[in-house]
Amino acid sequence: MQEVVIGKLKKLNYTSEEEYKSLRTNIQFCGKDVKVIGITSCIPNEGKSSVTLNIARTIAETGKRVLLIDCDMRKSVLVGRYRISKVSSGLSHFLSGYRDLDEVLCQTNIPNLYMILAGPVPPNPSELLGSNGFKNLIRGASEKFDYVLLDTPPLGSVTDAAVVSQICDGMCLVMTAGAISYKFAQKIKEQMEKTNCRILGVILNKVKIKKNGYYGKYYGKYYKKYYGKEDGGV
Repeated sequence: MQEVVIGKLKKLNYTSEEEYKSLRTNIQFCGKDVKVIGITSCIPNEGKSSVTLNIARTIAETGKRVLLIDCDMRKSVLVGRYRISKVSSGLSHFLSGYRDLDEVLCQTNIPNLYMILAGPVPPNPSELLGSNGFKNLIRGASEKFDYVLLDTPPLGSVTDAAVVSQICDGMCLVMTAGAISYKFAQKIKEQMEKTNCRILGVILNKVKIKKNGYYGKYYGKYYKKYYGKEDGGV
């Protein structure tokens, strides 16, 4: 097993931390049978990978064993964005038969959080994700880990997420606030429904919360007073 360091996982502000805890609670209330969760988006740059990593971190903080698999083999951003060090092998190596599972599985510097990173870009990512090798990987992982989170490519760009969803217990859709039209969002929703995978919900990302807005004026003061926080807002 590789040991890697996530070097650039910044500390979230109070509001963001609470939102991720709410996401964690919502996922846990989906039931014990929901262990393998795919996370996708409509288009690139909606923050899908960051959301996936932070959900995984938040769940791992409760003592649950979490495996995050970077299935975005076409354009992975996790290694570069978070300066994940000492990565020599990834998912594409394993699915192509060049590495064994213990050579691509990574133990991170976050307790209870494990990762399988994407690896180099293969010529046939959709075929690899639809292979029996990938299905067996997920089946085995669901027995060894409490949760398996799959960071998949945007569904509006390629079909990889639809392929992956067929072996998931549920899918989440990350959407940037104010960036996606209703018509396009409905189209993506219809694509997800065709896979017959349970849609767990939509995660609205990059929401601007004004400090002088209702949330900031009321809840910010409430949390600050109740929990003794210096800053209850963003």
